[in-house]
Amino acid sequence: MARKINSKLNKVRLYYDSQGNTLSIWFDDPKNEHISEETGEEVILNKNKKGKVIGFEKLNYLSPAREIKNLPVDVMVA
Repeated sequence: MARKINSKLNKVRLYYDSQGNTLSIWFDDPKNEHISEETGEEVILNKNKKGKVIGFEKLNYLSPAREIKNLPVDVMVA
């Protein structure tokens, strides 16, 4: 069964902060963030004014001993 895709979604944005060691993933414009909610699992949910999750941030994304030149991220389209 095919799912309806939100036509307003242009792209998923990934931001890696090497100093803060965080990976942020956005499904909507980050400017639409209204509130953030901690999950207790080193993940922060970013929500818009309606309470819909529009992104999330993973704290302590990589181990401190690991040096990276690019992010270990796979993209799959189904």
